Amino acid sequence: MRLVLLIGLLVAQLPVFSQTDEEKLTITLKEFHQALVNANTVSINQQTDKALTYGHSNGWVETKNELIKNLETGYIDYFSYKEDSLQVVVNGTMAHARFVADINVTLNGNNGTYHLKVLEVWVKKGKRWILFARQAVKTPGP
Repeated sequence: MRLVLLIGLLVAQLPVFSQTDEEKLTITLKEFHQALVNANTVSINQQTDKALTYGHSNGWVETKNELIKNLETGYIDYFSYKEDSLQVVVNGTMAHARFVADINVTLNGNNGTYHLKVLEVWVKKGKRWILFARQAVKTPGP
């Protein structure tokens, strides 16, 4: 009996693996981008703030409702979304993520692959990270 109690006390003292906010946000961010590729508007609705502004590199800015509608109607169709050089900084319940993205997309029937620098602003609501704003800019050409 003492052995069982001793083992229980030792196990209770082991460090518990828990993800940092940066790790959780990185996972959420990648899930969001995959939801864009899958046109999973239910997931996108849950992962975005009602005041979302989703800025594109050509100056076009979508609201949350416009983003969802444009995915549903096929006005915009994401085929791939790959992040590189991802940097996530968390400050309390606010965070920003900066990365370089290669995005293959069709917009109003015109297909293109874009190499962009992206900034996303995320807010933590409860235990979940929610996208509040996004802006992309074109990277300089060769």
